[in-house]
Amino acid sequence: MSPPAIIAPSILSADFGALGKACSDTIHHGASWLHIDIMDGHFVPNMTFGAPVVTKIRPHVQRPSAACGKGTFDCHMMIAEPKKWVKDFQKAGCDLYCFHYEAAITSTAAENPADHSDSKTSPKEMIRYVHEQKMLAGIAIKPDTPVDVLWDILDNPDTKEVPDMVLVMTVHPGFGGQKFMASELPKVKALRQRYPELNIEVDGGLSEATIDKAAEAGANVIVAGSAVFGAKDPADVISKLRKAVETRRQS
Repeated sequence: MSPPAIIAPSILSADFGALGKACSDTIHHGASWLHIDIMDGHFVPNMTFGAPVVTKIRPHVQRPSAACGKGTFDCHMMIAEPKKWVKDFQKAGCDLYCFHYEAAITSTAAENPADHSDSKTSPKEMIRYVHEQKMLAGIAIKPDTPVDVLWDILDNPDTKEVPDMVLVMTVHPGFGGQKFMASELPKVKALRQRYPELNIEVDGGLSEATIDKAAEAGANVIVAGSAVFGAKDPADVISKLRKAVETRRQS
C-alpha cells in the first residue's frame, strides 16, 4: 500500500509577526510536517528567509521521533546553489532537505556559502551529501521538467543516493497563491505506479477543491498554504485533506 497521508502546511502563508506560535499551532491543529519554502531570488524571482529563521522556529515544534515523523521540517530549497546550504540548514533544525533537480544539474560542488568551486555537483551526489549530514533527502521538479529524468536516480542500487521523497510542483515555483496545475498529475501517477512505497509530495494550489485529483493520482504528502493558514478552522481543513488521501491510498 502507498504511504500514509502527510499534511505539510506551507508557512509561507503564516503570520510572520508571530511565526513561532503559528508553527506550533499548526502542528496542534493536526499537521504532520511543516513545509518551509526557501527562495534566494536567483533560482526563483522571489525571496523568503534563510537558516536563521528556521533556527528561531525550531524550538516551537518538537523534533520528530522517527524519520518522516510528526514535526518534520520539510525545507523546500528553491535556491541556485543547494549544496552550499546543506550544513547551515542541518544546524538550523531541518529534517528533510528538498532541493531542485534543475539546480543540482547546474550548480557547483561548493559546500559552504563563502566557498567557490569549479567542480559541479549532481542530483545523486546531492542526495548522498544530504544523507551524510543526517537528514532526509528530497528532490523536486518544476512543471517544465519531465518526470522521466528521475528514473535513473530512483532506480539507483546505491540507497545512499536514492531520495526519500519526490516533490512534483503543481505551480511554477516562486510565489504562493497560484492556481493548481492539474497538468502535472500524470507525473504523480507515473511515480506512484513505478514506486508504490515512495513519499510523493505535491505543492502548489492544493485545497479542498483540488485535493481529490492529487490524491487520486497517488500523492500522499500534501503542501497547502493559504488553504490552511487562511481558514477559519485550520484543523478541519487539515482533517479533510488527510481523509482525501487516506481514502485513496493505493495497494
